[in-house]
Amino acid sequence: MKDKLPEIGTMCRIADVGGEESSVDKIAAFGLRCAQAVSWDMELATSEVARTLKKRAADAGVRLTAIWGGYSGPRAWNFTRGPVTLGLVPPAYREVRVRDLKKWADFAAEAGAPAVITHCGFLPENMTDPEFEPVAVAIQDVAEYCKRLGLGFWFETGQETPVVILRYIEEIGTGNLGINLDPANLLMYGKGNPIDALHVFGKYVRAIHAKDGLPPTNGRELGREVKVGTGCVRYPEFIPALLACGFEGDLTIEREISGAEQDRDIRDTIGYLRGLLA
Repeated sequence: MKDKLPEIGTMCRIADVGGEESSVDKIAAFGLRCAQAVSWDMELATSEVARTLKKRAADAGVRLTAIWGGYSGPRAWNFTRGPVTLGLVPPAYREVRVRDLKKWADFAAEAGAPAVITHCGFLPENMTDPEFEPVAVAIQDVAEYCKRLGLGFWFETGQETPVVILRYIEEIGTGNLGINLDPANLLMYGKGNPIDALHVFGKYVRAIHAKDGLPPTNGRELGREVKVGTGCVRYPEFIPALLACGFEGDLTIEREISGAEQDRDIRDTIGYLRGLLA
């Protein structure tokens, strides 16, 4: 277990960095000093916005831990349309999304963030699947571009079992692939137990989404996201297991609601996580 404990942060929206009330400033108001910046809007993946984000974060005393970059085209967060709309898996969207992610890599480099994170999709599991190699090549293309910029490229967990992510990291082998482990997503997609997953790919975990959730209750829809500490992640067991892996990243709180309830839950989660880390 390492001597320095993870720092707690949360998400900030790239869309509002130029406004009077930025989510970067709100992070500082929570008493936090690090954040992942997120956007699905490719029109924001510009040099001007990156420079604005970098300055706004520096002025607020907030360290950018990664850029969570989305991509063009449709996306469905379910088990029916998800496999044919998400990530680099659907052939119809693969080429443009590789370009999109490279734009976020340029953005990350200019903003001073160390990595790009995204959902790569419902990755083909079987190495004899004819789509396995094309998807791996697309991921490799993005990873190599990130590497040339001195960046990591990190899988957001959820749509793949832990061993599948491990398989792609090993097969691609660029050295800068890592994992943004969202333990709630593993449960909500029915893909694994987050504590057990650490035994599979723990050495590649670079960041954590501090989120909680419940398993699916039917075969068409994801499980439900809930406030940290009220779902099935089992944080009192997960945090020690994570630290035992030598984790050196940050715990980024993600609460997928908005408004006053989101603010309350983030504040409660900060206290909850600090208690577990004490």
